[in-house]
Amino acid sequence: MSAPTFDIPKQCKAGVVYNEGPNFELKVEMVDVPEPGPNDVLLKLNATGICYSDIHFLLNDLVDVPMSFFGVRSPGHEGAGVVVKIGANVKNFKVGDRAGIKPLMDTCGSCSYQQYIVSPARYATPIPDGVHDYIAAPIMCSASTMICSLESSGLKPGNWACFPGGAGGVGIQGVQLAKAMGFRPIVVDTGDDKREFALKMGAEAFVDFRTCGDVAGELPPKASEFILGARPWQYIMKGLSVKGTLVGTQAHTIKALEFAQRGLLKQIAEVLPIDQLPEAVARLRAGKVTGRMVVDFNL
Repeated sequence: MSAPTFDIPKQCKAGVVYNEGPNFELKVEMVDVPEPGPNDVLLKLNATGICYSDIHFLLNDLVDVPMSFFGVRSPGHEGAGVVVKIGANVKNFKVGDRAGIKPLMDTCGSCSYQQYIVSPARYATPIPDGVHDYIAAPIMCSASTMICSLESSGLKPGNWACFPGGAGGVGIQGVQLAKAMGFRPIVVDTGDDKREFALKMGAEAFVDFRTCGDVAGELPPKASEFILGARPWQYIMKGLSVKGTLVGTQAHTIKALEFAQRGLLKQIAEVLPIDQLPEAVARLRAGKVTGRMVVDFNL
């Protein structure tokens, strides 16, 4: 069977940032479709998730060097779509294959708020049959990140797993994965809508931090360095440890997609058309999102 062919336009829609920083503006504009190099694939994205990390880059409050330093005009790192063109040296993908992109190193500089993007072929992740793009897109970051954290945690089946902010886009993936791995998920968040959502997605319990006293007053002050205010014997006697994880690897992403293929990771997203991307980002920045928002480039 011959490979499918695609009519590739000269331009496509993208969310383009202006005035990076606290007063950033995001506009949906037409931009040029990039050309893949010999080791690249050109992806036509059908959907992209909206992650709060994107907002950090729009605000330019996460790192010292802004996106614009690298020529990046569009953020985003949770894209799912189809390969429409491949470079001469590409062997692991063919035109028509489904694929996604995620937040690792060596990317294109355009990112997933743009419908047509170039990705190094070795960096793209195959999306298996039976996993809708609305599910696959958020997996590229949120579920991959959570499966990495859960596997690194040392938890065993039957153990409790607590997810602060667990009704958000990352935490709710952790709830589903924890349930599938035999853990007992607890969500700490606020609001009746988030309580209902968390329990529906598999949480055994929900703790509303707004009804639990002065949570902020119990926290230590903000500092650039922090020493845990606990005696060593508390960690020794209870076998406690503190561990940090970042994002998932290619292997974590593939494993998360396998959970989805088995029906254990369900859709967590509210779906919006690309023209509503600026409004969606504003809602996420204001904390008015339950689960994840996904933008459909075809709506």
